[in-house]
Amino acid sequence: MFNYTGKSTSLDRSENAQKKVKRLQMAAGHQEPDRIPIGEFFWNSFINRWRIELGLPKDANPYYHYDLDWIVVNPNMDPHIKNFKVLFNNEEEVQVETGYEVEMRKRHDFPMPEMIKWKVDTIEKLLDFTFDNPYDKRRYFAAGDDHINGVGDTFEQNIPAWIDRVKSFYPDFAVFGGVGEINECLTRLIGQENAMLWSMMHYDSFPNAIAKIGQFYFDICKAQVEAADGLLDGMVIWGDVAYKNGLFFDPEYWREHFKPWVKKMVDYCHEKGLMVIYHGCGNVNAIFGDYIELGVDFYNPLEAKANMDVNCLREKYGHAIGFCGNNNVMDWETGDKNQIKADVLKKLQAARGGSFIFQSDHSVTSQVSGSTYDFIIKLVREHGNYPLKL
Repeated sequence: MFNYTGKSTSLDRSENAQKKVKRLQMAAGHQEPDRIPIGEFFWNSFINRWRIELGLPKDANPYYHYDLDWIVVNPNMDPHIKNFKVLFNNEEEVQVETGYEVEMRKRHDFPMPEMIKWKVDTIEKLLDFTFDNPYDKRRYFAAGDDHINGVGDTFEQNIPAWIDRVKSFYPDFAVFGGVGEINECLTRLIGQENAMLWSMMHYDSFPNAIAKIGQFYFDICKAQVEAADGLLDGMVIWGDVAYKNGLFFDPEYWREHFKPWVKKMVDYCHEKGLMVIYHGCGNVNAIFGDYIELGVDFYNPLEAKANMDVNCLREKYGHAIGFCGNNNVMDWETGDKNQIKADVLKKLQAARGGSFIFQSDHSVTSQVSGSTYDFIIKLVREHGNYPLKL
């Protein structure tokens, strides 16, 4: 069990925020805090709908409105630090080239963007690819464009400096940094199809690219913690390595080439007193035990639609790891409150003994109504106090 210790900082932090940090730290230590922590990832399109449906101000923020416990702030993790090259832009869509050297298309009426063309389109280009300095201060202390923060369900440019965003949330939340893992980079840099094909076609050389990417993101992790100078409470490692039916790679291949870099990140974060949430979409049952070996504190998002079940995992692994998520957002989209209540209370059973964060099984989409999400949070607040009485 990892022993989390407090940090001193020159910024003032509210008593409520300190309670949130303690709540998460106790849960990470497999203890029951005062209540079940709640977090979430939101589509901006949901937030706009939520504001309208609940009659809230145009600047209303669900993190503050519901007093959620934690928030993640990602720095510029692009391999190349540069402003977007806008290739096409009108009322219907925008196309840009990002620091991953990929062309992105974002339809304004579609929820998510698509990658349409990669500059790194051969194994030779990948092996020769060079990364900009992970310690470059622009990643943490300057406003600018970056792929992760700028091209999602919305399109944004000149995003405020990472450190300013961290400082803005620090007084009110437990604040987590964010760092990509190897496959998160491969998906953007060469595309998921090429990542899977090249790992087999170039069995001897592809691990060299993996190691280069692993080192880059490990350094991003270290540089980020140093830049925060005590303002982070945890780190989210983004590492999608699976889809609905299983892993993108053979489990042993993942263990040999990917797992060591995750361990370096987890160990470093723990050395710095930070909690670790590993975010991996898809069905990772084949390697779930490995995340326990790595010392991950919470696994997220535990996609119910990919056959991940938090109660089955709790029965199998006990409190060797914490869980964050697993509430099926597709059920939330139906608006059926009886079904949603039954599912939420069932998932809360896994919170007995702590080591649980309530959250959706990925993010709250625009298909979820504002009143439905409001109902869910009130439900968890009513039933989520320890000792649990479900």
